[in-house]
Parts: sequence; structure tokens; C-alpha cells
Amino acid sequence: MALQCHDRLKRLIEGVSQIIVGKEGVIRLAVTCLLARGHLLFEDQPGVGKTLLSQALAQALGLQFRRVQFTSDLLPADILGASIFDREAGTFVFHQGPVFTQVLLADEINRATPKTQSALLEAMEEGKVTSDGITHALPQPFFVIATQNPSSQIGTFMLPESQLDRFLMRLALGVPDRVAERSILQGQDRREMLRAMPEILSWAEMQEMQGNVRKVHVSAALLDYVQDLLEASRAQGRGLSPRGGLALLNAARAWALLQGRTMVLPEDVQDVGAPVMAHRLDGDGETALRLLEETAIP
Repeated sequence: MALQCHDRLKRLIEGVSQIIVGKEGVIRLAVTCLLARGHLLFEDQPGVGKTLLSQALAQALGLQFRRVQFTSDLLPADILGASIFDREAGTFVFHQGPVFTQVLLADEINRATPKTQSALLEAMEEGKVTSDGITHALPQPFFVIATQNPSSQIGTFMLPESQLDRFLMRLALGVPDRVAERSILQGQDRREMLRAMPEILSWAEMQEMQGNVRKVHVSAALLDYVQDLLEASRAQGRGLSPRGGLALLNAARAWALLQGRTMVLPEDVQDVGAPVMAHRLDGDGETALRLLEETAIP
């Protein structure tokens, strides 16, 4: 099971890495997030390839992709949809918003007001949208990739803790190194490469692997280690919630499966620890890194 998953996921990562050059580590974490059925938050400067990575992941898995540009005047109905009166039918008809897709890119999410940001909460957590008391199920899978600008920029609204907690990981792409950037400058246009990119894995295959994540073994000693991290985070003040602990464990399971293993090692927790914990703690990652360094490994 594990080796078969490893080979399939390796093909996926290699395919996406042809589009996003020199960022295999970030791509591996993004695939881990998808394996663990989580949502992904990018905080980075414009122009480093966040949108391109989102589109490449969707296309490599044959998933429907939509993008919403968040602005200060965006309303919840612009994302979720609204009920509009149909004169011919004599009743209100719900018109779906762009959230009804499989991969949603919420671009510059912290430029929208808190009211609009919170409109995504139910969709991200429950996989459904409620309008006028009627619940509408979202397509499956439903995967949100959001980008946000640094909070120091003008015109941003900081995401509340409840919204941040819905994201399994927060990542940064960063600028490529000199060799990768030279490849980008000299190579084929990335948009053209994306249009020619074939489906690498079917969603049925990815769904099967998502189910295998739950089968990855977690020992009692590993659970002790995760609980030690949770307790250490709470001793610092605002620590990780039980949901944060589950997020850390699920991400570690998915990371282990990505490596071709059927059991979680402490190293797996350390590899995913900072992306999972940083935005749930101080935001800059220093507390998460210190906890990972100071907590004893079993």
C-alpha cells in the first residue's frame, strides 16, 4: 500500500515541479495537505507562483478550478451565491457562487472584510453552504487554497483565529534560487506548459490514498510526543487546541504515507510541525520552531 502510494505521489510531485521550478519541498507539503483533506494558506509576496501552483495541482488531478479575487467591497453572496426571484417559476432560485468548485483559490483573502472572510468558514469546515435556511452541498472534493498579503501592507484585514484554524497549513513559496530562476527566464512560458499539462492522477486514486492516510499507524509513544508538544504550546500562553493537535497528527500521517511508510515517526511530526503550528500560535513561526527544538523526542 505505502510503496504504491509513494510511487503515485512521486509522479504527481515531479509533474507539478516541472511547472513550479525549484520548490519541490513546498509542493510536497501542499500535496501532504491535500492528502490529509486540509485547506492551505499561502502568505507571500506577489509574483512567486502561488496561483500557478494552485492551478497545476488542480489540473494534475483533473479537478475543477476557480479563482476569487478578494477585495474590500466583496460580499459574502459574491462567494457563496444568492437566491434570486424567478418570475416564470414564481419562486426564489438559488444561483451558485464560485465556491461551488473542487479547488477554490481565494486570492488575497485578507483584503476582504471580516464578514466576507467568515463566509468561507462553514464551507471550509462543513463542505456545505446555507442560504435562506436551505443547505446546499459543495462538490467533492472541496479544497481551498488561500493567499494573503503580509499584514504590514495597507488595506489588509487580519484573519481571525477561527478562520486561521480552518487551514491545515500555512506555507510560503519564496523567490526561486539563482539556478531555478535562470531556468524560468530561459524556459518555456509557464502558462503554456500548464495548458499542455496532462492529468497525472485521477481523483479516484487520490481519494483512495486519502483513505489510506487513516490507516497509517501511530504508536503510543508518538501520541505522547504530540501531547507533549500540545502541552508545551499551552504553557506559552495561547496554545494549540485539540483541533490543532488533530491537524498535526493528520498531517504527520499524510507525510509518512508520502515517504512510503505505514507508521508515523517523530521526524514526520517535526517535518510538518512548523507549517501546521505557526499560524495557530504566534504567526511568525518562531514559537513553533522553538517547541519542536525543545520538546524531547521519544
